[in-house]
Amino acid sequence: MATRSTKTPARRATHAARRTRRTPAPAAGAAAARRAGEQVRRFQAGYPRDRERQGLYPYTISGNPIRPLYTADDLAHWDPSRDLGVPGEYPFTRGVHPTMYRGRMFTMRQFAGFGRAHETNRRFHYLLEHGQTGLSIAFDNPTIMGYDSDHPKSHGEIGKCGVAVDSLRDMEVLLDGIDPGGISTSMTINGPASILFGFYLANAEKRGVPFAKLRGTLQNDILKEYIAQKCWCFPPRPSLRIIVDLIEFATRHVPQWNTISISGYHIREAGSTAAQELAFTLADGFTYVEECLARGLDVDDFAPRLSFFWNSHLDFFEEIRSRG
Repeated sequence: MATRSTKTPARRATHAARRTRRTPAPAAGAAAARRAGEQVRRFQAGYPRDRERQGLYPYTISGNPIRPLYTADDLAHWDPSRDLGVPGEYPFTRGVHPTMYRGRMFTMRQFAGFGRAHETNRRFHYLLEHGQTGLSIAFDNPTIMGYDSDHPKSHGEIGKCGVAVDSLRDMEVLLDGIDPGGISTSMTINGPASILFGFYLANAEKRGVPFAKLRGTLQNDILKEYIAQKCWCFPPRPSLRIIVDLIEFATRHVPQWNTISISGYHIREAGSTAAQELAFTLADGFTYVEECLARGLDVDDFAPRLSFFWNSHLDFFEEIRSRG
């Protein structure tokens, strides 16, 4: 049965007028653009450069000039569907998951480690009791360089800036009372990453936790060590072979583990620009992928577990641009 509109002619006329106002006519749009252009030209012509503070450095940290004013003209060739997209879709500018933090909060973990294993274990328990939702293990410099605590080169450095882990027993003490299957763990370790990962897996195995339940991330990025941080154990070629060994093993047996954290952070902290950080880090990432492919691994099997670690400086828009 057909229904009749209850709107009077006057109400229909009012609604039509509102629709007209919502969609400006082309002429009105052109007039608005002209007014905006005139406003910008007036600003640029009358900009009081003599009132800028003495010693002003109008550049980003990377040396790119910062103008006093930006307008829509600076986005003249910007295509929202191509350059922005939607969450969960390429180019992933708005996030790699459709729901992002609406689906799950980010893991909160403080980079922690000092002294001996039992001291850091107490710290881990304190952090978890106060709301931390994951672990991030900081190792001391001898561990990072592959030295035991009783090595002469470790003298004076044991337990500084991180925890000393020399053995499986140290790892067991470090994680005592913490369920490895119920929490994700980040380990900032590179040269001896395969050894520390082995300790972690052995601890889980002794406690009856299947490898398939383990979640976490190894930094395991040796190329940025040669570039920036300078903490390595082996030459580049043997190091790459060990990294691919680890990626191959974890892809097959520890499927929820991020096998490498390809890191730009250290490169930026060593003095690079935002563009250089991006370039070097992506070049490192391409190298790891190429080495895995040369081993015969399927990119769709291992690539989803490649993670990245970027720096974030004060130039907000430059950081966005360099990641876009």
